[in-house]
Amino acid sequence: MGVALTRAAQWTAAGIGVGKLEFTPLNVSLLNSIIKFVEYVNSKQPQEAALMFREPLEWKSDLDISAFGADYQTSKKTVVSKENIDGNPLLIFDASTGVIKVFTFNQLAKLLEVAQKDKLKETQACLEANRDPIAKILGPSFATVEGEDKSMLRLLEKVKKSDEEPEAEVQMKLFLLLQQLDMQLLNASLQKISQEVRLNPQAIKNDVQLLQSFSGEGEMTVLKSINYTSEYEFSNGCRAPPWRQVYGDICYLIINTHDTDTLYVTCNTAGVYLNGGPIKDSEDIIYDRNGDIYKDLITFLKEKSPTFAENLTLVQQMVDRLWETGEKKIGWEVFGRGGWSRLDSMGATSEIGKKIDIKTRREEQPLQTARISEKTVEIKVATHVPSDNSFTGISMTILNFVIQKKPPATRKTQKTEVPINEEFDQSEKFNEYQEKNKFERKKQPPKTKARDTKKEETPHVHKNLESSNQLSSKEEKTQMKEQDPKKTKQDKENVENVKTKKYKCKAAQEKKHILQRIVSDGSEELSESSTESEEEPQDMSRQQESNTDLPSEYWQIQKVVKYLKGGNQTATVIALCSMRDFNLTNETCQLAIRDVGGLEVLINLLDTEDTKCKVGSLKILKEISKNSQIRRCLAELGGLQTMVKILDSSNKDLKCLAAETIANIAKFRRARQTVRLHGGIQRLVGLLDCVPMLSANLSAEQEKDIEVARCGALALWSCSKSKKNKDAIRKAGGIPLLACLLKSPHENMLIPVVGTLQECASEPSYRLAIRTENMVKDLVRNLSSESEELQMHCARAIFKCAEDEETRNLVRTHFGLGPLVKLVGKSDNKELLAAATGAVWKCAISMENVERFKHLRVVETLINLLVGQPEEVLINVVGALGQLARDQLIRGAIRRSGGIDPLVNLLTGTNNALLVNVTKAVGECAVDAENMSIIESLDGVRLLWSLLKKPNPDIQASAAWALCPCIENAKEAGEMVRSFVGGLELIVNLLKSDDIEVLASVCAALAKIAMDEENLAVITDHGVVPMLSSLTYTKDDMLREHLADAVACCCKWGNNRVAFGSTGAVAPLVHYLKSKNPFVHRATAQALYQLSFDPKNCITMHENGVVKLLLNLMESTDELLQEAAAGCISNIRRLSLANEKDRYK
Repeated sequence: MGVALTRAAQWTAAGIGVGKLEFTPLNVSLLNSIIKFVEYVNSKQPQEAALMFREPLEWKSDLDISAFGADYQTSKKTVVSKENIDGNPLLIFDASTGVIKVFTFNQLAKLLEVAQKDKLKETQACLEANRDPIAKILGPSFATVEGEDKSMLRLLEKVKKSDEEPEAEVQMKLFLLLQQLDMQLLNASLQKISQEVRLNPQAIKNDVQLLQSFSGEGEMTVLKSINYTSEYEFSNGCRAPPWRQVYGDICYLIINTHDTDTLYVTCNTAGVYLNGGPIKDSEDIIYDRNGDIYKDLITFLKEKSPTFAENLTLVQQMVDRLWETGEKKIGWEVFGRGGWSRLDSMGATSEIGKKIDIKTRREEQPLQTARISEKTVEIKVATHVPSDNSFTGISMTILNFVIQKKPPATRKTQKTEVPINEEFDQSEKFNEYQEKNKFERKKQPPKTKARDTKKEETPHVHKNLESSNQLSSKEEKTQMKEQDPKKTKQDKENVENVKTKKYKCKAAQEKKHILQRIVSDGSEELSESSTESEEEPQDMSRQQESNTDLPSEYWQIQKVVKYLKGGNQTATVIALCSMRDFNLTNETCQLAIRDVGGLEVLINLLDTEDTKCKVGSLKILKEISKNSQIRRCLAELGGLQTMVKILDSSNKDLKCLAAETIANIAKFRRARQTVRLHGGIQRLVGLLDCVPMLSANLSAEQEKDIEVARCGALALWSCSKSKKNKDAIRKAGGIPLLACLLKSPHENMLIPVVGTLQECASEPSYRLAIRTENMVKDLVRNLSSESEELQMHCARAIFKCAEDEETRNLVRTHFGLGPLVKLVGKSDNKELLAAATGAVWKCAISMENVERFKHLRVVETLINLLVGQPEEVLINVVGALGQLARDQLIRGAIRRSGGIDPLVNLLTGTNNALLVNVTKAVGECAVDAENMSIIESLDGVRLLWSLLKKPNPDIQASAAWALCPCIENAKEAGEMVRSFVGGLELIVNLLKSDDIEVLASVCAALAKIAMDEENLAVITDHGVVPMLSSLTYTKDDMLREHLADAVACCCKWGNNRVAFGSTGAVAPLVHYLKSKNPFVHRATAQALYQLSFDPKNCITMHENGVVKLLLNLMESTDELLQEAAAGCISNIRRLSLANEKDRYK
């Protein structure tokens, strides 16, 4: 099902977010087949239908609660199935959010029965939300992958161990059924898909150029104008921005016809269609399709504009008549927008846009003009004439056909031919792929010959970088420009006059944006043409070095490269061996190879058929690619593409060397992107599949397979620093293979494997896989390894994976906390120390782990690390202390070990992450009264308050949370707070923040501040009441809790109760009682109790149904909640009795 959805289904090209399934006949057929499959599994395969999914299929449904029948338990807002497994319902529907979760095929079938007429709609919504449903049904190891899928083999192994995996047989049957469905869906769509003709950028470009030649204001032109929305063209020929190219978009056009409104057109690989046009007051366009898809641009315009179809037919007829009237003539005088030229009639054709053969002759022939019906068909054809004027058949394309009135008779004809590239040259080119190696020495151009000579080259010799044809072409263009500079200038002026003002969308500024992102070293989403290199200034300075400063090795290597370039096969191998004798780790030797053009030669040798040449070249490239400048040059020269192809070689030595070289080069984003785009990830994942690591008596061939797997893991490690590459590794089935390699006893294998896992562990899908594939046990085991590098990577992996509670529990279960504490004691290795302290920090989030750390006495070790350590270590150490300080005994241990003083000193730092963790740690320590006395004596509260001025919302929120226990436990809290000049105004103004965390923390702090009457009066003067009232419409429970607490405390001054009622805070507070959070209930009840002392507020509460809600809450076991609820009802009742007495007086 995943393959069919990926390859056969037709998805919309959504501008924002993921695409959606189009409502096309093909998609309807696919959806109906999937519905029949679900019904079949439910009726014919009961065991498979009852199998519980690894993860529920979750999507947003439009079903109503009333549609569910007797098989479901319904309430006001939720529906759950009566059928359950271990008390867990197999279907959950939340009507408030519309989200539905289904855990079995049985429930899917029942849901389709409930949906009735909306079956298709629900199925479509499910598939759109779950693009790879098999991964959720059977687990991530069964995710849809590109290339070889070995999930079935892994499942068969589980079936063999049926005692350990009782559900494995059912899983296998279900997997086979799903694969069979996939094949049926693909076969059903194959016939239709095979009939489609895909467009490409060159075909669109040819059509647009052809139509531009026919466009203008004249009566006989086919269009008024046709223009691109973007002037910038990518190296692949597309003009659509990169995020649209992934949906198949090639370019966007603005077409003005003679008989319709302006057409905004999308040219896609699937066809041509109307888009939504420009967005008002924006530089973007609406990318969604509006209408049918047409096979090409001409067909689209014929359908949309009758005038276009009529004039195009007339043009074709006139060209046919031109052919008939001039068939026996030598040539015609022709004119296009670029100027006059000559067209021989010997090979012309009347079919517009088709190629024609034109024979050029040495003799000059009289030019003639063909006239048809008082009009002149003016044709501009660019021809290329060889330098020796020999008879040559040249294949050309007619680019300009324009029907105009006859030009003035006084005009003199020009015989100079204008090259095509001059006529259609772009004013700006993104020259990332065109420019030569900037480090290559300039060479003297060879003398031009009277005729082209056929080059001789041996089969093994590398490709020539500058062919004689290219040189002669450049010289010919230069000669033509010198002969008639006025003509070239006039041609350019004509081209400029035709250009019109284009609508600028995002793609029109693509070049500018890409260059800015390169300079800023920004996000992963870069185009293939991006230039990056911080080292370029070093390169330039390197070129400016005096020759006298270079060592002798520099010149010796240059001589070797010359032999490498010009020798035969034997000389090439000898030159490679000689080059390896140099110290290739020396930067001088590396740059010498680059400067003399040796990199190009080495890369070209990889395309030969000689294995020795390939091996020698790769061994050299593997060594020199460790240099950052060299690897960027190799990427620019296309070396990565060749190395990726070598990964398919049957020679294992070649695969090892290629993978190791890729690992060295893929240290920067563009290289990693190149590897992914050319299929390198799938190939590298394929290298990981080898014999089990623990097998005894391995043969030499099997050991070689293991070495290949190690090199593949090394390359994946480098590539995994990219988010898209992480996703590609997962889709290629890399996770189970990495799990197998993790059991290896060899450190050289484990280091790249664990390195890859710890890089990928930043993604939730990988953390889930590491947990479910039982990799945590292996990571904990390797914490006790003798290799500090392996220990560091294992600790980093645990640091990232321990974000999840289940992983933290697994680390404790497998006795991993002890080894982590031992690693914290290794203060000499800073990288290992940072990884270990980070793992301790994250593991300490669980209170069960805090108890274990308390027995391991890790606090004293962490406090010793608070001084003299790099910031990376300090962030983790302070974070760990903040989590551990939640325990009362540990707070005392921090005080006795002298940890308060260095923690307060760190509040003056500048690192944002460190400040967030320090404020949390100080706040936890301040819960203890003795600690608070030390913090106050060190002026820690003032430092915390000053952090509220920081622009970073995380720091603001953390500082405000830390102030709460400080104010609560300070001896003279009210006086201390008033002593901070401008402090109260500062914290009140933070209620204008847009960050929920900041608002909640500030409300909590204001509740503590308002305990002092004088402080409450001050913040009231600063407008705290209307600011709090404006926040009451929030739906966030955390903010609701502390906001209600602040309102309750602020009601105790003056007319604040009345002010809250007049600013509309009462009615929203009543609705807080419908929350499921008990802490929100308590705070809200206390706020309503305080507000109920004002009669108008009581009336508002009663109108909003507060009495019934409070009566339900009075059954709570929370005494504070009971007391507040009863008090509020009592005040409302007193007001009601008073009104009744007044009524009967």
